[in-house]
Amino acid sequence: MKASKNIINTDVVLQIKGLKKSFGDNHVLKGFNLTLLQGENLVIMGKSGSGKSVMIKCLVGLMEADSGSITVMQNDITKLTQDALDILRADIGFLFQGSALYDSMTVRENLEFPLRRHTKKFGTNSNSEALVIEALTNVGLAHAVDLMPSELSGGMKRRVALARTLILQPKIILYDEPTSGLDPITAKEIIILMQDIQKKYNTSSLIITHDVDCARVISDRMLLLIDGINYAEGTFDELSVSKDPKVKAFFKN
Repeated sequence: MKASKNIINTDVVLQIKGLKKSFGDNHVLKGFNLTLLQGENLVIMGKSGSGKSVMIKCLVGLMEADSGSITVMQNDITKLTQDALDILRADIGFLFQGSALYDSMTVRENLEFPLRRHTKKFGTNSNSEALVIEALTNVGLAHAVDLMPSELSGGMKRRVALARTLILQPKIILYDEPTSGLDPITAKEIIILMQDIQKKYNTSSLIITHDVDCARVISDRMLLLIDGINYAEGTFDELSVSKDPKVKAFFKN
């Protein structure tokens, strides 16, 4: 299959091969494979409990797979020391479902937190104020720098969480249900923002979503996680006309 014309080049930045993970007799991942290209927006769709969250946890080193390999920017994460893994994580941004802001911290403090955690990337004397304002400006919320999360709407919280992800200038961004819980207008705004960020930073994005409209707009390519494997792959247009009943189920209105 040809890569989308929107993809800037075909360098592989993330590759998962033969990933398996079981919990007792529950075989969640049964040989899952994935390839993410530089500058690509890859959408993963799967039913609840299909293993998407387990795959992400294995990817960022929070959970150990039973077998298989995960290579991120030429680094096999299963062979990295903890220090090396922490350094690599600074290049992987994660937008959590529900935003996951610290309620007791201001917007400014929420954004400064990852800078303190990753001093090896930016140094201890980095100009955090400038980085905070730049990240918030990129999501249209520089004016909210001193607000508390309780003073923000759901859409604003999602934007602040995205700014917190951007502040480390990641090369890969993992989006976990970026539009969940948002009204249609706000969800559309977040999707447009994701597109703008991809263009500005040339990030490679892995997007987990149940939102078919989000997948249609944002994806260069899609992967369906069914029965613990990458069951089907292709563009939105290709998969949406599939006659396979398991694939068709994702595109029903």
